[in-house]
Amino acid sequence: MRGGNSYLGSIGTTIFTVMSALATERQAINLGQGFPDTDGPEDVVRAAAEALLDKRNQYPPMPGVPELRQAVATHNRRFYGLDIDWQSGVVVTSGATEAITACLMAVVDAGDEVVLIEPLYDTYVPVLRMLGAVPRIVRLAPPDWALPRERLAAAFGPKTKAILFNSPMNPTGKVFSRDELDFIADLVRRHDAFAICDEVYEHLTFDGLRHVPIMTLPGMFERSLRIGSAGKTFSLTGWKVGYVTAPPNLFPLVAKAHQNLTFTTAPNLQRAVAVGLAKDDAYFAGLATALQACRDQLAAGLARVGFEVLPTNGTYFITTDFTPLRFNGDDVAFCRHITEEAGVAAIPVSAFYEEGDAPRHYARFAFCKRPEVLAEAIARLEAHFAGRRAPKPLTAAG
Repeated sequence: MRGGNSYLGSIGTTIFTVMSALATERQAINLGQGFPDTDGPEDVVRAAAEALLDKRNQYPPMPGVPELRQAVATHNRRFYGLDIDWQSGVVVTSGATEAITACLMAVVDAGDEVVLIEPLYDTYVPVLRMLGAVPRIVRLAPPDWALPRERLAAAFGPKTKAILFNSPMNPTGKVFSRDELDFIADLVRRHDAFAICDEVYEHLTFDGLRHVPIMTLPGMFERSLRIGSAGKTFSLTGWKVGYVTAPPNLFPLVAKAHQNLTFTTAPNLQRAVAVGLAKDDAYFAGLATALQACRDQLAAGLARVGFEVLPTNGTYFITTDFTPLRFNGDDVAFCRHITEEAGVAAIPVSAFYEEGDAPRHYARFAFCKRPEVLAEAIARLEAHFAGRRAPKPLTAAG
């Protein structure tokens, strides 16, 4: 018998599924997969429950219910000064992963090249390849994850159709600066390309940094697609409600892609997310403040264990270098080891690289958990690694 799709057949089970299953099996604390361990705002959850009883449970409009599309447009104006017509500029999707796929479908033809920035979310490359497009990957280097401008410029060429990138960036915690965004925007304009920005962590930035959508830069509105996520903004990842902000020239194409992917999204969840987006500034500021405290707690604890902790200015995640712990193995082995032996799960950072010589001594930990859960995870790691930290080299004075 003939086989099915050869490319899909070559894709293995994601590392997130593998590590979460192992964490469950070993009753480990799961700091691998990025989901909060508490539900989001009670008023938003209640709005979803009440919306189930209002007799509007049949197919909603394909691009999204008016309440949510209007709320997304208002949110864009409120936080970023973007003037969006909700009827020709917002498409609601079944999660941000669908939004990414719909945006790529909207602008990419077979044979087009799309620039990606690595390490990257593991959906980007498979979707591009299923569309027949060619990924051109530019790698950031730890520990500072600075944009390699010469290599990025070299990745753009006559066949470049778009750049797809994530800011704030998973797994690095990088928040792209205005200067870096200006550089990317200049390349996009010069090569008559599009920018697809995965901005699901837009409200999860720390240390006084603010997220800047590339869509707000001069000459970029008509060239940009902006992706948001209710799951990340309201700590309701299981709802899978995403939204695309699009210029009028691209909106019909995103809508047609969405029509042929999921067609629509649960109406009660859409109406509840509209309630969430209307929350006052204190909610959005408080979300970032609470997560920054969790970041600081986990970073300090991992440093005490002996990890080298890389800076993170956004998202749910901290990247660590476990070299000082003198573990004899790569990052996959390390993450399996601490899940099985220390009772704490993490994700090997090599999972965010497509090919080639990915670094093999970094592990990613999620800090979107209750403080007491983080404290217990740190205690388990401290107990496990007691005495295994590599000695620091002597200073000139020592």
